[in-house]
Amino acid sequence: MLITDPHLESPDDFYEALIDTHRDLSTADSHALNARLVLLLANHIGSLEVLKQALALARAGGRHD
Repeated sequence: MLITDPHLESPDDFYEALIDTHRDLSTADSHALNARLVLLLANHIGSLEVLKQALALARAGGRHD
């Protein structure tokens, strides 16, 4: 089951690290970084069912319908 309740131990620190990681990248390089990050995290999650839930929720704009 996909966890959708707040679960990050330091969300502000993560957001800052994410922004810093993208700093000074071109748009194309930023998109490529996002794609690699998605694949790395998907591999870490491992469950196809959880990943499908995440894909559907992301496509819906984060709305729980």
